Amino acid sequence: MPKNAQKNIISNEFQDEQFIDKIQHSLAVGSWEVNLKTNTLKWSEVTKKIHEVDSDYIPTLDTGINFYKEGKHREHITTLFNNAVENCEGFDDEFIIITVNGNEKWVRSIGYPILEDNKCVLVRGVFQDITEKTQKNIEITYKENLFRSFFEYSLTGLAIVGLKGQWLKVNKSTSNILGYTEAEFLETNFMSITHEEDRHIGFKEVKLMVNNELDNFQADKRYIHKDGSTVHCQISVSIVRDDNNKPLHFITNINNISKSKKAKAEIKNLLAISSKQNERLLNFAHIVSHNLRSHAGNLDMLIGLKKEDYPESTNNEYFPHIEKAVKNLNETISNLNEVAIQNIIEIENLKSINLLQFTTNAISNIKALRIANNANIEVFIDEKTSVKAIPAYLDSILINLLTNAIKYKSPDRDPEIELTVKQIDTYMVLEIADNGMGIDLDRHCKKLFGMYNVFHKNKDAKGIGLFISKNQIESIGGKIEVESTVGQGTKFKLFFKYE
Repeated sequence: MPKNAQKNIISNEFQDEQFIDKIQHSLAVGSWEVNLKTNTLKWSEVTKKIHEVDSDYIPTLDTGINFYKEGKHREHITTLFNNAVENCEGFDDEFIIITVNGNEKWVRSIGYPILEDNKCVLVRGVFQDITEKTQKNIEITYKENLFRSFFEYSLTGLAIVGLKGQWLKVNKSTSNILGYTEAEFLETNFMSITHEEDRHIGFKEVKLMVNNELDNFQADKRYIHKDGSTVHCQISVSIVRDDNNKPLHFITNINNISKSKKAKAEIKNLLAISSKQNERLLNFAHIVSHNLRSHAGNLDMLIGLKKEDYPESTNNEYFPHIEKAVKNLNETISNLNEVAIQNIIEIENLKSINLLQFTTNAISNIKALRIANNANIEVFIDEKTSVKAIPAYLDSILINLLTNAIKYKSPDRDPEIELTVKQIDTYMVLEIADNGMGIDLDRHCKKLFGMYNVFHKNKDAKGIGLFISKNQIESIGGKIEVESTVGQGTKFKLFFKYE
């Protein structure tokens, strides 16, 4: 062959290699070649770049294989390469390699055998870095699996609904809420199981979403269960669009709120009943306070006439007590009348009341009970002490607790009752201590102030005194506490707001 012709061939081959290199660089695709005759491995510049080796790096068959991650990736490429050599079969698969700098990369390796006399003498291939694409696919797969898991096992109903309202996919919770199987859902559409009176709900919002003017909305709607019953639901609807912002479908969250709707209706009904009962109680209080006032007025008038017409009959130790009792009764009825005409008790409108005066009146009102039981009552209250309360409530509380202290006396001793006052934070605390039977607080603490709860075998016990006292003192911004020891006595602490 002439020298010029030989130079032209070499020049053409060099130009072909340059052209191939340019294509490889532009496509970011490398090449490799294994020569089985010389037992050598050749990498292109792009292939070297993917492996992060220098441009003058010379790979061998062993070092080339060792770049593949140890384990299934290295074993798999070895099997494919040997199969190409022995059985003349090409391969195309994805692997992980570890670069010279220790970086993990996903690569696509394609190999095909070159034959001479039906025997493989070369294996040539293509090598491509697919790390970015593979990671994106892994992320997408993860997100898809996450959504699928969330969709299937969500405790609330989830459904994918087409732009025309057809069911595309529903989860188990949707089937549980509305009673239909997934197959039954797919044969119908969203509107067909919507309550007839609620079919208009959401129509405007859906139109705005399809026109890219709205992303989501929420509404309450009724649906028809498979058994024909009505199910109250709260739905949250979002629209899914493609990369070009074109609407694809809706994702609807369906939450069964039938129980909460029923509960709200029951509460509303109870409030209505309570309102009517309060109105009846108020009318009853007006009637009672009015009638009692009339009777008390008559008693007061009769006592006055008695003193005026028969003064000699009033000169005994009992008449002054009767006169005092009638006077206190009139005051109590007057106070009750004030409560009866109040619809709402406002803490700011409470009266400032002299505590010693009301305590003295309360003790006077139970004088007969005190004498009959030989009860001794000691009062240690400063005459200037005032508390904020409603007179009728304070009177009721004092009489209740003083009466209890005497009624539940110890069978072994006469009643000793002591009333003291001290200031604690923003409260004036009245303590009423007795030496009576005491209460087993370990057994009765939680029901001590409950209605109709009694703790001693007293024939007069009704179980409402402490219940009333607790509600009265709490309604005026105070509170009540108790300390007691069985066989030793009880101490009630009444916390009143004060000026």
